[in-house]
Amino acid sequence: MPVIALTQEMGSLAKDVAVRLGETAGLAVTRHEVVENVAERMQVPTSLINRLRGGKAGLVERLSTDAKSVAVYTAEEVFSQAQRGNVVLRGWGATLLLRPVSHVVSVRITRSFANRVAWLMENLGTEDRAAAEAEVRRSDEAHASRMRAQFGVNWGDPVLYDLVINMDRITVDSAVAQILALAARPEFQETDASRARLEALALNARVRAALKANESTASTNVDIDSEGGKVTLSGMVVNDQELAEVARVAGVVAGTGNVDNQLRVMSISRRFTYSKT
Repeated sequence: MPVIALTQEMGSLAKDVAVRLGETAGLAVTRHEVVENVAERMQVPTSLINRLRGGKAGLVERLSTDAKSVAVYTAEEVFSQAQRGNVVLRGWGATLLLRPVSHVVSVRITRSFANRVAWLMENLGTEDRAAAEAEVRRSDEAHASRMRAQFGVNWGDPVLYDLVINMDRITVDSAVAQILALAARPEFQETDASRARLEALALNARVRAALKANESTASTNVDIDSEGGKVTLSGMVVNDQELAEVARVAGVVAGTGNVDNQLRVMSISRRFTYSKT
């Protein structure tokens, strides 16, 4: 059940590679599912999520939209898609989110800036090279900023990926062949351990999303760790009520008896400095 995660870089031909992977190997290709589900969870238009991710949102939109909620619900959806298997995920931080899962092939698809600009000019039917260059740079800056904020990495760092493909030099079909060849290697075969790792990460994401969706725990910042279907909660909370509510919400997701509550209530002397983030 291969899972292939691709980067999303304007004009890189990553979309073409994803579509051809789906056609060649019979894999599902995520298109609008992530943005639709994230927008539904946040009760906002899909267009707003797309503008935020593409760096096109205005100042008021950026300030009024909780970036952490976008990240939390995005992670929940990416892990959910990956659990289904036989899928290609393009963008949405999938290459970084799924990096800990050994059977996921993480690929960066890239191309020279000049060729990406030429691609955009052709697709827009424009001869305004300066405007096209500005648009590609804006998109790159938005992606880089989001990856730094969410993962603390430089998204262009090649060691983040299993494979980096320069589309200046090879065709879409050749890129697909290289990715599928890597996916077929022993290192990327699904095992009980890799499946368990994905399931644990997905459960973590579901619990965190449930906490974010619950009004009384939306701002709670605790550590969540899962193994074998059991969730361990650790960290500090303000009071006994918050402690009980976090455990209750986690229990709804993980199931009764599957939560190890190691949360601690902050001492009175420290509460005045407490700030939920």
